[in-house]
Amino acid sequence: MLEVLAPAGELEQLKIAVWHGADAVYLAAQDFGMRAAPANFSFEELEEAVRFAHSRNVKVYQTVNVLPTNAEVGKLEKFIKMSAAVGVDAIIVADVGVLMLARRVAPHLPVHISVQMGVVNFLTANELHALGASRVVLARELTLLDIATIRENIPADLEIECFVHGAICMSMSGRCLISKYFNDRDANHGECSQPCRWEYDITNPGHPELSLNVVEKAVRNQDGTVLSQGSYILNSKDLCMVENIKDLADAGVTSLKIEGRAKSSFYVASCVNAYRRAVDQFYADRNSAVSDELLEDVQKISHRQYSTGFYYAHAEDAQGNALEGGYDAGRTPSSFFDKGYKQEWKPAAVKLEDGWHQRGKFSAGDELEVLVPFKESRRVVVEGIWGLDDPHSRKKGTMLPAPLEQEATQHADQLLKFSFGSQSDDFPPGTFLRMHT
Repeated sequence: MLEVLAPAGELEQLKIAVWHGADAVYLAAQDFGMRAAPANFSFEELEEAVRFAHSRNVKVYQTVNVLPTNAEVGKLEKFIKMSAAVGVDAIIVADVGVLMLARRVAPHLPVHISVQMGVVNFLTANELHALGASRVVLARELTLLDIATIRENIPADLEIECFVHGAICMSMSGRCLISKYFNDRDANHGECSQPCRWEYDITNPGHPELSLNVVEKAVRNQDGTVLSQGSYILNSKDLCMVENIKDLADAGVTSLKIEGRAKSSFYVASCVNAYRRAVDQFYADRNSAVSDELLEDVQKISHRQYSTGFYYAHAEDAQGNALEGGYDAGRTPSSFFDKGYKQEWKPAAVKLEDGWHQRGKFSAGDELEVLVPFKESRRVVVEGIWGLDDPHSRKKGTMLPAPLEQEATQHADQLLKFSFGSQSDDFPPGTFLRMHT
């Protein structure tokens, strides 16, 4: 069975991923984790996360995938032992020394090889397996044919994990030095400032007064107005393979990895819901196409233009005709906003264990969409809104003596109750209300 693997930067994202059907989640403790922006998990929180996930038969993989310096090596043994003690199902590493240390100090803890190691052939995969790795996360620069060739030439018990959705680094397997050079934020320690997303001009040292603006092709709306015209020459598109589950399975991929440990719960819910349903649909009918509704759902996440990455680069059919695909085969219409991003939908509210929490400003009478775990999205009208917590209390979570009806949501993370008219509020935890911007 294909594994749907979801990112979790904090406990809420982890729970959202589990509720929406992830088979496994990957996360980081507060050291050695390649993502400094999220809050990440203390070991107490990591233990809680493992309990929550395991109680629902979901695996937890912990990233230990920085490239450690000499000064950091002394901390690794205790860190790996603590990770094993809380019960994570595997650690993800990007350094052979860390791999070998983990095999010595926690021999029963499975080790996955990070995409940062840049595995592009079966020779390397086999050697890593011989050293004790149970899974390789392949470099994102490989085609499906490359992956199939690796699968055919490695042991059956060596799993293959591939990224299928989200942001793509413009450097080979993420090993980038630009951020460190520009502002001393080391991408290989999770501190990337993403200078590849910046706008650039070219100047001639002999004529500093001249600025040669490198302008990409203008992105226009249907009426011809220019939406964006920037020189974002290093700004890679986002990856989306939700339509291509069969091809990934046929190539021998074990796990479908969604990028985004620094992204929101809404992003996690939308992606996991889409890929969970796409995988389930694939197993119900291996030759069926995903629904238009599901494809629309992945368009309602904040994203850059989608592409299939390198998976179909130089692919041909049996007659030698080039197949559509590759980096330039984006399927998103030209409706992009600032710096290549498209964001036409945003979260309005999310249902957690204790009820609905406000995530955006909306009013009674508004028509929203509801994103329910494992189900198609649909429209609902919010006919009534009641506040349950006291917006004037300095102590978060102070409840009102009785629900207070209000015309609109009032403050961030407000605890709420809704009326949906004839639609009963029997939505499970993890459900999102979303609204068009």
